[in-house]
Amino acid sequence: MKRRGAWLAALACAATVCIALACVGCGNSKPAETDAAAKPAAPAIPDDIQAAADSALGSETDVLLFGDLAKDGKTQILAVNQLKTTPTGVAPGTLVTRVAILEKDDGQWKEVFHCDEHLKNPKGYLGGIPLAPVNTWRLQYEQDPAKGLVMYFTPLAKPQGGYIQVIGVRWNSKVERYQSLDRNFDQFLGEVESLETPQSQVQP
Repeated sequence: MKRRGAWLAALACAATVCIALACVGCGNSKPAETDAAAKPAAPAIPDDIQAAADSALGSETDVLLFGDLAKDGKTQILAVNQLKTTPTGVAPGTLVTRVAILEKDDGQWKEVFHCDEHLKNPKGYLGGIPLAPVNTWRLQYEQDPAKGLVMYFTPLAKPQGGYIQVIGVRWNSKVERYQSLDRNFDQFLGEVESLETPQSQVQP
């Protein structure tokens, strides 16, 4: 009887250990689920930032970035008008019809870069851009720790009389404005005051 009692006690002890281990396993899985559920949401856009963007591009404007984008100590906003739906056969991405970069100077917002059918800054059209209008662009961008905001614009469709190419744009600290880059995305290109369209080039 004593042996039987000892055996039963050992069995009960083993069962208790198994239950305890099972509870520990359950306890470990719960924090992971809680952590995933508690993942912080993207920071909200401040009202004054959104208001400035809306003033530049209208009420259906998305703010992609804001802060010291050009690494010049001034607050800038990267605002866009995006396509509502992705066209058939086109890879998803940031597809835009208009882009504006606004800079706060002495308490006032001013536009320092604009993209609609062309790419422009306050001095004129950026160098190396398509001559024909581009209705929709694919925008890619990154924030370089040293150089600041770098943007890459690609026409969604082949421009009339031209071809699809990627145009790099970033802040040129020497002239204090956004300029386009050469094919190697290394040297800055100057601006032009006007563009000759393909139609005007073939006219006598």
